[in-house]
Amino acid sequence: MCGIAGTYRWPDGKIVTDRLTDTLAHRGPDGSGRYGHPVGDGEVQLGHRRLSIIDLSETGAQPMAKDGLVLTYNGELYNAPELRAELESAGVRFRGTSDTEVLLEAWRRWGTDCLPRLRGMFAFGIFDERTGELVLVRDQLGIKPLFVLRRGEGLMFASELKALAGAAGGKLEVDHAALVASLLYYWVPDSRCAFREAEKLPPGSWLRCRPDGRVERGRFWNLKDVAAEGQERARAGERPDLAAVVEESTRQHLLSDVPVATFLSGGLDSSWLTALAARHQPGISAYTIGFRAEDARFEAMPDDLRYARQVAERFGVDLHEIEIAPNVLDLLPQMTYHLDEPIGDPAAINTFLICQAAREAGVKVMLSGMGADELFAGYRKHLANLLALRYQRVPRPLRRGLSAAVDRLPVATSRRGLRSVRFAKRFLSFADLPEETAFRRSYTMYDQDDLLALIDPDLAGTVDDVVTEHADIYQDNELDDFVNRMCLADARMFLPGLNLAYTDRSSMAASTEVRVPYVDVEVVKAAFTVPGDRKIAGRQGKAVLKEAATSILPREIVYRPKGLFSAPLRAWMSRDLAPLVREVVNDGELVRSGFLRRDALKRMVAEDAAGQQDFSKHLWHVLTLEYWYRDATSGSGQSTRQTA
Repeated sequence: MCGIAGTYRWPDGKIVTDRLTDTLAHRGPDGSGRYGHPVGDGEVQLGHRRLSIIDLSETGAQPMAKDGLVLTYNGELYNAPELRAELESAGVRFRGTSDTEVLLEAWRRWGTDCLPRLRGMFAFGIFDERTGELVLVRDQLGIKPLFVLRRGEGLMFASELKALAGAAGGKLEVDHAALVASLLYYWVPDSRCAFREAEKLPPGSWLRCRPDGRVERGRFWNLKDVAAEGQERARAGERPDLAAVVEESTRQHLLSDVPVATFLSGGLDSSWLTALAARHQPGISAYTIGFRAEDARFEAMPDDLRYARQVAERFGVDLHEIEIAPNVLDLLPQMTYHLDEPIGDPAAINTFLICQAAREAGVKVMLSGMGADELFAGYRKHLANLLALRYQRVPRPLRRGLSAAVDRLPVATSRRGLRSVRFAKRFLSFADLPEETAFRRSYTMYDQDDLLALIDPDLAGTVDDVVTEHADIYQDNELDDFVNRMCLADARMFLPGLNLAYTDRSSMAASTEVRVPYVDVEVVKAAFTVPGDRKIAGRQGKAVLKEAATSILPREIVYRPKGLFSAPLRAWMSRDLAPLVREVVNDGELVRSGFLRRDALKRMVAEDAAGQQDFSKHLWHVLTLEYWYRDATSGSGQSTRQTA
């Protein structure tokens, strides 16, 4: 895992590329390199920061130049041994054992046709000295990031947006439409970027720069097509062996020349991966988190540690427990810097602290259960949207009466939060709505009217655009299965936009690689071969995955209540962060600029403090957005509050 950067026909490309690469030092503390070559009336410059995982010798160093091809690459190819064997049988001679060299030779032999054959996570730039062409590529599911900025005929790229912002030669203009989208979702969707000039290369796509200034784009993998093919395979009677598919993916994701550990929350996804990993690497280490007792009580959080300990003992895992009692006033700006864009999910803090602890223990690679909920309908929102269809059959007068009664209930007392009331209020906020609108409302932060009341009235048209974009993506499918439509939307939006994004940035901030065996092309193909009624059976989400996991896990773990990889936000807001919330509401940059309306924020704070509504997540995101906005408008592209 590494940080990559470069320029193509960009003024002062060498200096700019060095600046880009230096900003990415945390992604690759084990080494750095740069390559340059003339292109027409300009030059190409490729930079690299190395985190050594496979082939720790200099034969794996980058940028890797070999017989006219030059590669700067971030990622891991889990089928590199198979590709290597095929290439060797065709006469290719390898200098070392890295997957970097396998990728370079696969490109030489097959060009863009090699891309659908790659199984892993990757973002890379590859330059052909003969043609003068630079091609940028991002993996099928958007696990690894790649940001691009174009000016005239020049281009720069990097693994992180902050690198582009710091090297672009002047303040980049904030895209207020992206900020509106971040308020809706609490992250910036992959289709948008927080700065106007920059963009994210879409998952499963490539971009080719030619010396004459032409830029071409192509797509080598489309999740919509994979889902449609899966539906047809299901109709033909195909039933994938999920236990075998997940075990094979986990085995491949253990490929490493350095120690590998796992995240272990005690929930199904991480427990299954940990058990499978322990089968192939006995005594593997795992990391789990707990919270201050008073925070957990206030938040009414489940006791995940008990289950994690049970899994560790059963499978001989070396469990490391970390209590999260962070100084959030220090961590908030630090995480805002590392996350690149305004992301309001506090789980990013958990990921960072776990990876930091693992790195201090000498671990560079972690396996995560990320992705199983999205692909196999494991979130509460999936079941809730199905239940909403039944709720809509209840007579309207009864629904109105129930809604009025629940609206009067508090979401917290002075001593603890009331999770069941929070869930009920959330459910009733979307249960009467049409399918796409209900699904959007079930996981986004505001309905359209609330969002309009919060922001500058001049941005009303932007709100319409953002909401329409969600509808367009959700409805762009060929599926007749409601549950799989939700899973497809999550895999296209929620997964790359939020979960994979914060996982990459948080882990790399601690110079640690996180691998996601559920977010694997073969697992994804199998997931969309499973009909929705086997994903949610009765009131059981991820039913088919749970059934498969019982081959190795005890039923107590498989069918336990769903855990939370989150943070005690209400406790933090009522204690640690209350003064900061008041400061941002009364005199923050977003309020002073007119982007956010002070009166709407004050109402939100008052209702949250009174325990009538739960706005802790909303206010946390306002804080992350405020800190990000301060840095973005300072002109430096860097945070004055970042720490090592």
